[in-house]
Amino acid sequence: MRRRLCPVLAALLVALLASCQAQVTQQATHAKVYMVPMRDGVELSTVVVLPKGEGPWPVILSRTPYGKMAAVRNAPGIVRQGYARVVQDLRGRFESGGTDNVFLTDAWGDVQDGYDAIEWIAGQPWCDGKVGMIGGSALGITQYLAAGSAHPSLKACQAVVACASLYHHAVYQGGAFRKALVENWMKGNKFSDEAFTMVTSNPLYNDLWQSVDLSARAPTVNTPIIHTGGWYDVFAQGTLDAFDALQHRGGEGARGNQRLVFGPWTHGCKPGGELSYPPNASQNPAGGLQAAWFDRWLRGGTAKVLDRAPVNYYVMGACGESGAPGNQWREADDWPPPATQTPLYLHSSGQASFDPPDGTDANRSFAYNPQNPVPTVGGCNLTIPKGSFDQRPVEDRDDVLLYETEALAEPLEVTGRLRAKLYVSSDCPDTDFTAKLTDVYPDGRSMLVCDGILRMRFRNGFEKEELMEPGEVYEAFVDLWSTSIIFNKGHRIRVAVSSSNSPRFDPNPNTGEGFSQSGKTRVAANTVYSNKDHPSQIILPIPDE
Repeated sequence: MRRRLCPVLAALLVALLASCQAQVTQQATHAKVYMVPMRDGVELSTVVVLPKGEGPWPVILSRTPYGKMAAVRNAPGIVRQGYARVVQDLRGRFESGGTDNVFLTDAWGDVQDGYDAIEWIAGQPWCDGKVGMIGGSALGITQYLAAGSAHPSLKACQAVVACASLYHHAVYQGGAFRKALVENWMKGNKFSDEAFTMVTSNPLYNDLWQSVDLSARAPTVNTPIIHTGGWYDVFAQGTLDAFDALQHRGGEGARGNQRLVFGPWTHGCKPGGELSYPPNASQNPAGGLQAAWFDRWLRGGTAKVLDRAPVNYYVMGACGESGAPGNQWREADDWPPPATQTPLYLHSSGQASFDPPDGTDANRSFAYNPQNPVPTVGGCNLTIPKGSFDQRPVEDRDDVLLYETEALAEPLEVTGRLRAKLYVSSDCPDTDFTAKLTDVYPDGRSMLVCDGILRMRFRNGFEKEELMEPGEVYEAFVDLWSTSIIFNKGHRIRVAVSSSNSPRFDPNPNTGEGFSQSGKTRVAANTVYSNKDHPSQIILPIPDE
C-alpha cells in the first residue's frame, strides 16, 4: 500500500518541485510527480520534467534509492538538449510504495520495476518511444538491471561506477562479506532490517544473486551502454565485466556497441588516496561522447566522436617522478588489451622473481587471529579511506608475508586482470587468504595497486561450500581485479599475503560455521608453499609488443 505523506513532507515536496520548476522554467513546461503502478500494484513515485514546445520527445530516465529530487536537479541541462527528464524512487524508498529490497525487483524476475517504469514512459503521449538511462553507482546498477529486462524502448544507457554482479562485485567479493561497504551503505541510507538480513543470509551465489547478475543475462541485452569506472572504484571489476559481457556476448543491439572509459579514480570518478596524478588524470578523454551517445541512439546523430576506439583507459605511472612512463590515456579496440599472463613467483626467502622455485620443501607460515585482523589501509572502498595508500603501517605484522622483486632495471607495464595462484594449507576447516600488489618507490613507500581475497570454502566455486582438511595443500586463486600501471625503473614490485583485511572484509572466524552464525573464533595456523611442486605466484598480464 502506498504510504501517505505527512503535511511537513508534503510541503517540502511542493517546495522542491517549485524550486525545480523555477530552475527549468526557461526550458521546461512543468515538473510533475506521478504515482506509477508496477505489475503487482505497488506504485512508485516518479517526477517528470518536460521541455517547452511540442512533443513527443525522447526521455532520459534515472531510478534511484537516494530520493528523486536530488537526481532531478540536473533536469535543466537535459531538457535544454530536447529530452524529457524522468526520475523515479525505487520500491520502498522515499515516497514510493512497497518494501525496499536492494534492487531485487529491478531486474527480470516475477516483478520487474525497471521494465515497468520504461513501459509506462513509452506509453505516455509526451514520449516518442525512445528511452535512455543515466546515473552513477546505485543509479548505474539500476541501468544494468533494466537493460537485462530487455525492454525494446530502452535504446541507450550511460552507467557510471556500477557493477554487473551484486554478489561478486558488491556484497561477497571472493566469497567474503564486504563488511564496510554493505553495512555502512545500507545503514547510512536507512534500508530496512529485513533488506539487510536478506543480504547477509545469502552468502552463496544462489538463485537470488543469479537473478540480478547482468553477466549471466548478457545474450538478452540489446542496449548500447557507456561504462565508466576507475581502478580504485568500489565496483571496478564489475564495470569491466559488464563491458566485456555485453560487448562480446550481448544481444544484437548490444554486441559491439559498448564503450568503456576507465581512469585512476575512486568512486564517483574522483581522485583519492595518497598519490597525486597529473592533471590529465581528471580529464575525460571521451569528451563529447556522453552527449553524442544519446543523440546517436535516441535521435540518429552521427557525431565523429562516435567513430573513436571503443575503449579509453588511463595507464598509471609513478607520481612525482619527472619523465616517468605512464600517466597517460590510451585508446584500444577492446579490453583487456592483448597480454602475456606471466607468473611472478613467490619464494620462501621473501623474494619475488620471474624464475620459478626449484626447492622441494619451502614454505612460510603465520598465525591468523580473527580477533586481531590486519587493518584496511585504502583500496577499492566507499565509506572508508579509498585509493592508493602506503601499506607499510600494516606490512610489518607477523601475520603478513612479504615477497619483493629486486629494483627494476627497466620500467614494467602490467595491464589487465591479476590473480594470485597460491598453494596453501591451514589447521582450520575454513579461513581466508588475501593478496596485495604494491608499487614500492625508491624512498620505501609501498603504494597499493590492487588487492583481493578468497574465502577458502569457496575455492571451487561460489555456489557451494567445501571445508578444508587440516594440513592438506590446496590451490587457491585470489582475484585481485584489474589495473593498468607502469612500474618505473628503480621501483620494486611487492606482494603481501595474509588472511584478513578488516573492515574492508569481514574477518573469517576460521571455525567452518556458516556466515554470522555465532561469535566463536579460532586462531588459524596458515601456510603458503613455494616449491617446485607448489609454486605460489601472482600472474601479471604483461602487454604484448
